[in-house]
Amino acid sequence: MKEDYYDILKINKSASATDIKKAYRKKAVKYHPDKNPNDTEAEEKFKKAAEAYDVLSNPDKRARYDQMGHAAFDGSGGFGGGAGGMNMDDIFSQFGDIFGSGFGGGGGFGGFGGGQRRAKGSNLRIRVKLTLEEIATGVEKKIKVKRKIQADGTTYKTCSTCGGSGQVTRVTNTILGRMQTASPCTVCGGSGQMIDKKPADADAQGLKMHEETVSIKIPPGVVEGMQLKVAGKGNDAPGNGIAGDLLVAIEEKEHEQLQREGDNLHYDLYISFSEAALGASKEIQTVNGKVRIKVEPGVQSGKILRLRGKGIPSINGYGKGDLLVHVNVWTPKTLSKEQKEFFEKMSGDSNFEPNPEKNDKSFFEKVKDMFS
Repeated sequence: MKEDYYDILKINKSASATDIKKAYRKKAVKYHPDKNPNDTEAEEKFKKAAEAYDVLSNPDKRARYDQMGHAAFDGSGGFGGGAGGMNMDDIFSQFGDIFGSGFGGGGGFGGFGGGQRRAKGSNLRIRVKLTLEEIATGVEKKIKVKRKIQADGTTYKTCSTCGGSGQVTRVTNTILGRMQTASPCTVCGGSGQMIDKKPADADAQGLKMHEETVSIKIPPGVVEGMQLKVAGKGNDAPGNGIAGDLLVAIEEKEHEQLQREGDNLHYDLYISFSEAALGASKEIQTVNGKVRIKVEPGVQSGKILRLRGKGIPSINGYGKGDLLVHVNVWTPKTLSKEQKEFFEKMSGDSNFEPNPEKNDKSFFEKVKDMFS
């Protein structure tokens, strides 16, 4: 089981943004590869801390993680989490924010943080509509995506402004003396490279539009509004940059007979007076096909029958929800002469007089049970 992000950084769930940054800084300094050469265990802890910080420092990612845990990002089929697709370059790119622009560059931990960095391409976003049946079982979708890729024949040269370092150093005179600061090169975006040659069909960055089919594996139990990530299937970055990600937003198609409420499903079953009085065997719809259920004689309108495990699988892997069948006794709107005479004759019969028992719950009690 994947380790909890809060446990990795040794903080509690109410930790502030400042607390999270401090905890990550402490871990990053302790397990940095330059301080622990050839120590695979330290490197692994370094990566775990970066992944935890990537999620918990982002309010949106943190909220999703608090609600659904690692399943909010992992899913299946290679969906990245907060740092699921991060490599060491991605991790070191965080250091400018964590330790300030003075960290790295001319010294300290091998110069990571202010030196040349790999640019990352922009993310792409698409929406995928799913049926309840697809959500219940999980599904693999093949989607055509138009993304920018590096055009064949594009070559790059060293940036003339920063000399390939990816950063520009400035020296200013202050009352405290000469101060040296470094910032990413605005000409090359910190990559240290510029376009040398490019084909006619490429844009100013040496990229061109390309359509490809992307396979997206969607795990069971996803919910409306959830966003999954396919790492590396966004737009390419110029030069030796890292491709962006494809962000997949989930939309849920409305079902004709079933209503979803979390992991539970609701179904309205309509029966006649005679079926309510005599009992019946009825066929109903579920997400896995049709099943037959027994309606006991004397059933009351509003009765809720619970079919356990016939709902939607939990996205966290905690079993399945239930299917709640709401029994509705249908009252005919028009009656024939014979039918009207029958009910008039029965109107004085004691069996037709309402006589609820203690176990015949009220509407509000049923609602309370349904949400408990």
